[in-house]
Amino acid sequence: MKNLLDRIIIDPEICHGKPCIRGLRYPVEMILELLSSDMDIDEILQDYEDLVKEDIKACLVFASRLSNVKSIYKLAS
Repeated sequence: MKNLLDRIIIDPEICHGKPCIRGLRYPVEMILELLSSDMDIDEILQDYEDLVKEDIKACLVFASRLSNVKSIYKLAS
């Protein structure tokens, strides 16, 4: 999994510091939104030809690490 996470770059000069895939200006957030809108990996790879399957997997690993918290508290609504 470490190798997959190496594909995610956080650089203030690229996409305003949002986590991106290999510095290609594809934010992790965008890939997760595509997946949540029922696009499958093959469809994403067809639309974004410079991505590979490992890039999509890296986004999922990155998101799972972000959600790995001990406690979640509701903030004022």
